[in-house]
Amino acid sequence: MHQPRTFLDNFFLVVKGLCMGAANKVPGVSGGIVAFVGGFYEEFIYSLQKINSKAFKLLVNGRFKSFYQYVNGQFLLLLIFGMLISYFSISKILDFFLEQNELFVWASFFGMILGSIYYVSKEFDHWNKKTVVAGIIGLLIGISISFLNPAKENDNLLFIFFCGIISVSGMTLPGLSGSFILILFGNYVLLLVDSVNALYDTFSEIFAGDFGFLDNAQRIDSLIILGVFTLGSATGLVTFSHLLSYLLKHYKEISTAVIVGFITGSLGVLWPWKRTMFKIDEAGNPLLDSNGDKIVLNYKRYIPDLSAPDTWWAIFFVILGIMLLLVLDWYGKNRKEREQVRTIG
Repeated sequence: MHQPRTFLDNFFLVVKGLCMGAANKVPGVSGGIVAFVGGFYEEFIYSLQKINSKAFKLLVNGRFKSFYQYVNGQFLLLLIFGMLISYFSISKILDFFLEQNELFVWASFFGMILGSIYYVSKEFDHWNKKTVVAGIIGLLIGISISFLNPAKENDNLLFIFFCGIISVSGMTLPGLSGSFILILFGNYVLLLVDSVNALYDTFSEIFAGDFGFLDNAQRIDSLIILGVFTLGSATGLVTFSHLLSYLLKHYKEISTAVIVGFITGSLGVLWPWKRTMFKIDEAGNPLLDSNGDKIVLNYKRYIPDLSAPDTWWAIFFVILGIMLLLVLDWYGKNRKEREQVRTIG
């Protein structure tokens, strides 16, 4: 049985959902890191694992209360609620700040990842030959992914479904960014920009009583693509959760070591001092997506100039990101202490 949560615990769970949603949107950031550092990663994975044949039977037989309790419904609903709010609010704010000053945004996330490495490492005291090798393998894979070149955009529905399965790894596997994987597949703009904006515009029009989108073939195609992507994501989420719950149950130390390696390797993607490389046409002009935004191809990293004022501001945001993780660490410790007190009482 899960310990009952207070109102404040539930509120922070929604906030964590907001953070996971925002993290999943940004290339290079893993929503799974939020779960890992927030202290609810294992509960998240094990709750998703409960979405199985037994849960389906409970649902079909109309035993909704039993289904809700079996899948840890309150936990999942509050977390997903936070993610949904994030996709239509926080993620758009992030887009704005990335457009205005991406250096400071990257610096903040870089600091958060550094803080998360400290957070995970200090809790992990099982380093031995096997876990060190596992950690190095995770590190090398993480670094390798960050230096791959992206493919071309592909709107084949079977490939879109596969993108959904793979991209959800950012939620379930800390350090592996689903958004960056989509960039490598060439479908980041198609799936997380164009399709999401199409859904947002469609809802706006429906609420305004306008159903003209039904005659818009391009809009319908975008909605179909988003639907297939969502189906793939749901499939991947359940599949990965079963695999990860098995690994965490039987190979927890090795799995954690690999995760630490992944998180450390992801620093290569998040290095704040980089120039964004855009897709260009034959004349050398940047190609634009349907919203008029430049299409990101990859990033070229460079050593910061310590004489530039922006560099020191960026370092300040790195420290701010680290401090945020320390606050999360403090909250996690306090929550554990409260649970112990409730258990003893």
